[in-house]
Amino acid sequence: MTKKKLLRFGSVLGIAVLGAGALAACSSADPLDNSAGSEEPDAGGSLVVGSQDYYSNEIIAEIYAQALEAGGYEVDRQMRIGQREVYMPEIEGGKIDVFPEYTGNLLQYLDADATATESQEVYDALAEAMPDGVRVLEQSEASDQDSYVVTKEFAEEHDLTSIGDLAGIEGLTLGGNSELEVRPYGPEGLKSVYGVDVAFTPIEDSGGPLTVKALTDGQVQLVDLYTANPVLAGGDLVVLEDPEALFLASQVVPLASDAVDDEAAAIINEVSAALTAEDLVALNARSVDEEAAAPTIAADWLAEKDLA
Repeated sequence: MTKKKLLRFGSVLGIAVLGAGALAACSSADPLDNSAGSEEPDAGGSLVVGSQDYYSNEIIAEIYAQALEAGGYEVDRQMRIGQREVYMPEIEGGKIDVFPEYTGNLLQYLDADATATESQEVYDALAEAMPDGVRVLEQSEASDQDSYVVTKEFAEEHDLTSIGDLAGIEGLTLGGNSELEVRPYGPEGLKSVYGVDVAFTPIEDSGGPLTVKALTDGQVQLVDLYTANPVLAGGDLVVLEDPEALFLASQVVPLASDAVDDEAAAIINEVSAALTAEDLVALNARSVDEEAAAPTIAADWLAEKDLA
C-alpha cells in the first residue's frame, strides 16, 4: 500500500458512518429502521451502496463499494434493485447512501422540462434539482447514455446517418425496456423532435442480447442501446446521430446521502476522476464477453488504477 493510501486509510479509521436500513426488496431487515439523513453517525453502521438492474451500473457500484471498503468503511451492498422508478424513492427516503447514476437521464426524471443539454450545464442543473438529503458528487468522464441504433444494412438501405433520417419510413418499430415507451426521448420524443413515427415493443434486458437479437433478426428496426455497450464496437450496428439533443448528455455521476461524509465522498470522487469512457467500455466487455463477475471486474480495475 502506498504512503498516500496509508494516510487516507488512517484518516478514516475510527470514523463511524451513518447506518442505513436494508431495502425491503433485498433484505428481511426493517426498511424503516435506518437513520440516514441525521447529523450524527451511528457507531458500527454501514454505507448502503446500490445499483440499477443493469450489469454496467452494478460494476460501477461495486467499484464504489470496494473503494470505500479499502478506505475503512463498512458497506452493505444492495445491487440490481430495479430501474429509476423503483430505486429513486428508496434513495430519497434515505435507504440507500451511494448510487451510480447518469446525469442527463436523471435530470429528465427529476425535471421533465429541463432545457440543459451539454455535459456541464446538465450536471449543474441536476445538482440544483436534487431532492433534500441527496447530492451529486463529481461526475466522471465516462458516459453511458441512451442512443438510437439500427443495423448497418438498414442504415445503408435507407441512407441513414441521423435520427431525423428515419422520418417518412413506414412500419418502424422501436424496441427497448418498457419504461422507454413513456420516457421523454421515447416514441413521443421521436415524433415531436424529429417527426419520426414508431410502434413500440418492450424488450426487458436493458439493451442486452435480447434487444440486439430482436434488431438483427428484423423483429424491430430501431433499438435503444447504451453508448458504452461493447456490441457497438463490432461494426454491424450504427448509432444514429442526434443533432437536436433528444438525448441529454449523460455522464456517470455518484449520488450520495447525508450519511456520506467528506472522507467517503473524497474516495468516490477519486474513482470518478479515474474512470474514463474507454474504461467503461472495457469493463462492460469483460462482463459481456468473459462473463466475469462484477466484484472481480471492479477489483481488477481498482488495482490497475492503484485505488485499492
